[in-house]
Amino acid sequence: MAHCERFPTWSPAVRGKPPFGGSKLTALIVALILAAAGAIVNWLQPPGQDGPRTAPSPQAQAPAQNRPGAALAGGVPQGSYTLTGAIVNVADGDTVTLRAPDGQRKIRMDSIDAPEEGHGADQPGQPYAEASRKHLAGLVAGKTLTAQCYEKDQYGRDVCALILEDGRSANRAQVEAGYAWAYTARQGDYLRDKAMPDLQRQARSAGRGLWAQQGAMQPWKWRYDCWRQRQCG
Repeated sequence: MAHCERFPTWSPAVRGKPPFGGSKLTALIVALILAAAGAIVNWLQPPGQDGPRTAPSPQAQAPAQNRPGAALAGGVPQGSYTLTGAIVNVADGDTVTLRAPDGQRKIRMDSIDAPEEGHGADQPGQPYAEASRKHLAGLVAGKTLTAQCYEKDQYGRDVCALILEDGRSANRAQVEAGYAWAYTARQGDYLRDKAMPDLQRQARSAGRGLWAQQGAMQPWKWRYDCWRQRQCG
């Protein structure tokens, strides 16, 4: 009987296994590659950027004029409260009556002073007082408007910026047209809207409204010199 040399047999599991523990080696290589990639990214990242940028919050993106206490469009100061209603009376170039849901409110327009209407023989009116009243009436009478109000004055009137339907300030429109002064008395204590003096300079240079006359007198000076001191010259 011929002698047959026997060779060891290998199970399929042993025969199919890669040398040197292949799966562990592959995992180790992948881990090393990922670690190296991370190190390169960190090395390339500019200083001070520790993570992805985030979008600003909605509050940070909001326009300044919509934030409490800031200015409205066009720079008109934001009021501490508002009144909305129809303008039912225009008394003079800076005073109106607004019919609000809780009743009628007399509004003294902020940052301006219009020529004085006459109040009897002891308090004569100024030139252009009626022209000023009519100009304001043409802007606001009978219209439903919103007033940006700041406070009440000593007479109980609401001191406000009156906002027209197109978003403009009626207060500014009066000064721009030459029918009111920027209220700069008492070193500007009554002047919230800082645009007024420049609007007045433009109206004066153009000779608009009351600036067509010579020697136009500020209403606050008229009230003192003419009404109190009887020097109406």
